[in-house]
Amino acid sequence: MDYKKITETPSNHDNLELMDTTTILQKMNEEDKKIADAVEKTIPQVTKLVDALTERFNKGGRLFYIGAGTSGRLGILDASEIPPTFGMPHERVVGLIAGGDTAIRKAVENAEDATKQAWLDLKAHVINTNDVVVGIAASGSTPYVIGGLEDAKNNGILTAAITNNPGAPIARIADIPIEINVGPEFLTGSTRMKSGTSQKLVLNMISTALMIKIGRVKGNKMVNMQLSNDKLVDRGTRYIMEGLNIEYAAAEALLKEHGSVKLAIDAGRE
Repeated sequence: MDYKKITETPSNHDNLELMDTTTILQKMNEEDKKIADAVEKTIPQVTKLVDALTERFNKGGRLFYIGAGTSGRLGILDASEIPPTFGMPHERVVGLIAGGDTAIRKAVENAEDATKQAWLDLKAHVINTNDVVVGIAASGSTPYVIGGLEDAKNNGILTAAITNNPGAPIARIADIPIEINVGPEFLTGSTRMKSGTSQKLVLNMISTALMIKIGRVKGNKMVNMQLSNDKLVDRGTRYIMEGLNIEYAAAEALLKEHGSVKLAIDAGRE
């Protein structure tokens, strides 16, 4: 089936090199304003994914992101924030990138063309049918992602795809396709821009909603965050002050005694 590669269509703006700095930035901002509306249209599909993830997480399942280049790095970024923000083990949300960890900082030539490598990367984590694999690719045609989704699906694992080209191969393969049509990039074909921003917004939605659904948030607070620096200890103390209506020193003492905001608040209410 043919599909239109919207991510490769010409920019709505031309002669960029002739623009003054303010005009460049204004035109970029005009394009960026379109992103949230495009993401909004995907909420029904994101809802399906979050609900499916919640069911599997409650059975001990995990979330795997697979991608190449910018898309792979965004998956890793989202995964890496889960332990400090929500106090979850690193192995519950995992980001995998074509080319391995080296590719996080430097491009690895031809890594994204390795059709079978994603499944090998997933098998190294002993992936199983309680897990979910989300493939991320602006183009929707990255071989590393296509192969990973196909192999995961063939092994009975739920799959989802995040792409900026509706009807792209990964959208047709995935059980839950999330297709974000942000239109042409300001700089033709540069999917690190609007496409990447839209992917980050959707990843924020997926992981944050999931963590709320599985009980890692209380009210609107990150009550399970890791207390890994003075700023976070102070933030946690203030959460306890608010939750228990007590003074700073008492809240700090509770936090140090119990090691987490949630446990401190629970103890303070006994």
